[in-house]
Amino acid sequence: MLGLSELKQTRVYQEAVEEGKSEGKTETTRLFALKLLRIGMSLEQIAEITELPLQQIQALQKEIQGS
Repeated sequence: MLGLSELKQTRVYQEAVEEGKSEGKTETTRLFALKLLRIGMSLEQIAEITELPLQQIQALQKEIQGS
C-alpha cells in the first residue's frame, strides 16, 4: 500500500490536483464575472478582463436576470 508521500508522487495524484486547481480557477473567474455584471460593466469589457468567451458572459447575464 502506498503511503501519502508516495501517493503524492504518482501521475494520477498530480493530475487530480491540477484538475482541482483548474476547476477552482474557473469558478473564481465565473464569480468575478458575475460581480462585474452586477456593477454594470459592459459584456465586452468583462470578456476581455476575465478571458471568458462573450457567449459565456451573456449566459451569466441571463442567469442574473432570471434570479
